[in-house]
Amino acid sequence: MRLKPGCFLQYLYLDETHCLLSVRNAKALTDYFQLLDVHKKNALNNLQFYCFLRYVTDLKKKHIMLLFDLLDRNAEGSIGFDEFYLVVCLLLAHENHLEKQFIYRHSGPVFRLLDVDDDHTISPMEFQAAGFLFNIKKDELEKIFKDFDVSGE
Repeated sequence: MRLKPGCFLQYLYLDETHCLLSVRNAKALTDYFQLLDVHKKNALNNLQFYCFLRYVTDLKKKHIMLLFDLLDRNAEGSIGFDEFYLVVCLLLAHENHLEKQFIYRHSGPVFRLLDVDDDHTISPMEFQAAGFLFNIKKDELEKIFKDFDVSGE
């Protein structure tokens, strides 16, 4: 998952310590989100989200739609600014090789994102399905999963 050269997101700065945008960058992202929100619903539907990610990343359709489904937990068919912000910070963390810091700093949202069936556990399948988000290879995913699987289930 890479950002395309010259896209708007490459001009945003992600703080390396907290893996968050500065206030100025968050405001710019809010304005950008409002431009994308052509229906003025304070949300993006799956087509708007797909077009946005195809424009700024090299992600394939199946990964974009999987990410949309992971974010759209209530199945309303849209995502709000909070989810959009999370995706942008994740993209910037990936671009700046800060994936591990991002996961550490935002473990709650990352866990909820990966817990597809909302059973408060992450199965190996759930973990592998979203591995593309963190630029982690399959063998690394298995090792990480074993390291964190304290219950053995």
